Amino acid sequence: MTWDTRSLRRLLEQVAAGQVDPREAAERLAALGTADLGHTRVDHHRVVRRGMPEVVYGEGKTPDQVLEIVDHLVARGDAPVLVTRLDPGTGEALAARHPRGRWDPVSRTFLWRKGKGRLRPGLLVVSAGTSDLPVAREVEVSAEALGLAADTLHDVGIAGLHRLLAELPRLRRARVIVVVAGMEGALPSVVAGLVAAPVIGVPTSVGYGASFGGLAALLGMLNSCAGGLTVVNIDNGYGAACAARAILDLRRS
Repeated sequence: MTWDTRSLRRLLEQVAAGQVDPREAAERLAALGTADLGHTRVDHHRVVRRGMPEVVYGEGKTPDQVLEIVDHLVARGDAPVLVTRLDPGTGEALAARHPRGRWDPVSRTFLWRKGKGRLRPGLLVVSAGTSDLPVAREVEVSAEALGLAADTLHDVGIAGLHRLLAELPRLRRARVIVVVAGMEGALPSVVAGLVAAPVIGVPTSVGYGASFGGLAALLGMLNSCAGGLTVVNIDNGYGAACAARAILDLRRS
């Protein structure tokens, strides 16, 4: 069973109403905590603490380790299972093992969802150039795993600012915006100066030599004159999706 604060509250209410035996409830709650797979301790309690499930970072893990972790999470219940930073071989192996899942070679992610489920609107993902798409796609897939439906606006960088300005109504309808940009990383500052919604900047490692693998974009965003711009680490699309989910949760409460 998948646990979140709502399902935990429902179980406690059922115990209080005499609908569930306390011993049965104790057995269910015993499934909380961690599962030791030998090489990995899977954190099942994270969804209760933070409202977001455990996510698997694939880089640095062997294919067998990734497969075992995903097998465990899929067998456990209906929570979405997301794996980021996958190599093509492991991604294809996951897709073959779990055909209900979706391997995306652009973002290097694998997402398994038991059912379609309803996704919450309000997130807009904006990318500066086509070269930024891998990170932008990681934001979109991660957002889906976190229960968000991402609207997208790609290739609207400041080298042709008219492309962005033509989409101003869409920008202003969004409740939170993630802006992905490499090179000098100026696009998040421009967007943050045009809208009232929270803006999260994601610097990418795209750019020529003096971009220093995304460091120039990161520093550019951190030194933005647009007040309220939040910045995550270089190429960290997953982190931006988590921040967007947290902001939308607060705005809904």
